[in-house]
Amino acid sequence: MTEAHLSVRSDTKESAAMKPEVFLPDDYRPAEDEPFMNDRQLEYFRRKLIMWKAELLDQSAETLDNLTDSARNVPDLADRASEETDRALELRTRDRQRKLIAKIDAALRRIANGEYGYCEMTGEPISLKRLDARPIATMTLEAQEKHERREKVHRDD
Repeated sequence: MTEAHLSVRSDTKESAAMKPEVFLPDDYRPAEDEPFMNDRQLEYFRRKLIMWKAELLDQSAETLDNLTDSARNVPDLADRASEETDRALELRTRDRQRKLIAKIDAALRRIANGEYGYCEMTGEPISLKRLDARPIATMTLEAQEKHERREKVHRDD
């Protein structure tokens, strides 16, 4: 069993110890006509985040294997340069994955704390469509756009 699966399993065990398991049909999708962030919606997003994290951890393990395999001495300069470029790209990808995993962990903590699904700027509910597309979202689309406009103004100074 990979490290990713062990990590996901421990997340699952910790969550299961906190509250009774919620039944979730395989075809369940959060709907606007049910209470916002009810137990089923929270469980849906928790499982989605855990599966995403497991995929990223598996990819990280593959990246490490690839980097280990490619650490050989290549005599041809062009081949060596190409391999170095590939290695740098893999390391950047791995760094992005590491940051994404931290955001996934933060979202799982928000679920455990009962804060998930609400904008950190306005306190308003984040749309289910947005959360389904980006389960790590911390702001409504409007608040995110406002935040990005403010950042752009400060960058241009």
